[in-house]
Amino acid sequence: MGDKRQRARVQGSWAKPLPKPARPTGRQGPKTILVYKLAGVYEISQGPTGVSRLRLLPRFLTMEEADWMLATLLAELPWSQKTNYGMMGEPYEEPRLTCWYGELPYTYSHSTLQANPQWHPVLTTLRQTVERETSHTFNSLLCNLYRDGKDSIAWHSDDESSLGPHPTIASLSLGDTRVFSLRKKPPPEENGDYKYVEKLRVPMSHGTLLVMEGCTQDDWQHQVAKEYHDRGPRINLTFRTTYPEPEQPSNR
Repeated sequence: MGDKRQRARVQGSWAKPLPKPARPTGRQGPKTILVYKLAGVYEISQGPTGVSRLRLLPRFLTMEEADWMLATLLAELPWSQKTNYGMMGEPYEEPRLTCWYGELPYTYSHSTLQANPQWHPVLTTLRQTVERETSHTFNSLLCNLYRDGKDSIAWHSDDESSLGPHPTIASLSLGDTRVFSLRKKPPPEENGDYKYVEKLRVPMSHGTLLVMEGCTQDDWQHQVAKEYHDRGPRINLTFRTTYPEPEQPSNR
């Protein structure tokens, strides 16, 4: 009798229906963040635009070379804090110091760095060394100085029209280690939602060279985030090739 009552209770109209299984979607949970530390060539994605590729060379410079270059460039480059402008024209100070070398001016974040063809001799030597290693030629250089862990650069791509299609960027790090993060741009149907995209991290240690090639600037963003513990200064030298900006059509 007890078994019959139990079955009746379970089958009775008051019993709660079992929950329906969740309908599968195209999304998966947040992906594991891959960390690249070892020297190598990494194809990080391949899609309609082409292949995105990283070349990582830790200890590209010896410790002695990197130490000397860090001290020299900290003391002798014309570092300054650039003022950028937001979409509504609001000014803000970059949370780092910069300087620019190249025959052409360079514009990003609605603010222009003027042409500066007088390369520091150390930078000329480094450019030649990087060109031999990468088999690319570069005519310009954006130098970034992260004074401590509070200095940073937000998510962005180096995709300005002055860099041409599929630009190659060679990034040389001097000083304290900072994490260089990358994230894949979401497909159009995600409406800019980065929650489920692929993410990578590269600890950029003293003397490390990282080369971004192919479609990396088309398909990925990168950043150096703020850190909330002590960090010493770090210089990031980003060699690139720039072209004259397209002329704007006249309003006449």
